[in-house]
Amino acid sequence: MKEVSYIILTSLGSVIALFILTKIIGNHQMSQLSMFDYINGITIGSIAAEMATSLEKFTKPLTAMIVYAAMSVLFAFASRKSLPLRRILEGETLILYDDGRLFRKNLSRAKMDVSEFLTECRSKGYFNLANIQTALLEPNGKISILPAAANRPITPQDMNLSPEQEKPAVNVVLDGKILHANLRYTGNDEIWLQKQLAAQGVHELKNIFLATCDGKNNLSVYLRIDSPASASLFE
Repeated sequence: MKEVSYIILTSLGSVIALFILTKIIGNHQMSQLSMFDYINGITIGSIAAEMATSLEKFTKPLTAMIVYAAMSVLFAFASRKSLPLRRILEGETLILYDDGRLFRKNLSRAKMDVSEFLTECRSKGYFNLANIQTALLEPNGKISILPAAANRPITPQDMNLSPEQEKPAVNVVLDGKILHANLRYTGNDEIWLQKQLAAQGVHELKNIFLATCDGKNNLSVYLRIDSPASASLFE
């Protein structure tokens, strides 16, 4: 029984330690992780698992976790200050295709063959290399594509138009509850909200799944629908 209690306590301790160290290291999406960060994260997780299940002193794996986290922070700081070090730790951008030319050596460095490269292009909507001006492999493993001028989407600037800058829509009601801070951010109050909801035939907050207010003060309401949508429409 003592062993079980000890494992429960060390498991909780490892979770708390992981949470704190993650906050110190910084939150990143998987696509933003360098190879060093990825391996470092796996190692810290493995040590945390060892800390949770080991019946020996938990201070040893905890110390190792702190050292790995400290090294991660140190390398991240150093890479921001040193371009050569950043290239070593995170890699550098590779030109895979430019102006009708495929760069075989860069494809080899990226561990990518032509078929895989064409697949990546098709997944981004480019089925013909003639429609691409430049394709780059970013350090995070993603491929960035600059379309050829004749194939890029037309913009308002091309037509000498100056559209008004839009602002993102703000959630003002979520799952039947008013988000008062967000509502104040839009410059409105609860009285305004109730009037807008009544104008759209909504009289009870509990029936609202989501309501948003855009930069032009338009309220969009999405009602709660508990019945499942039919998937047969897309079969």
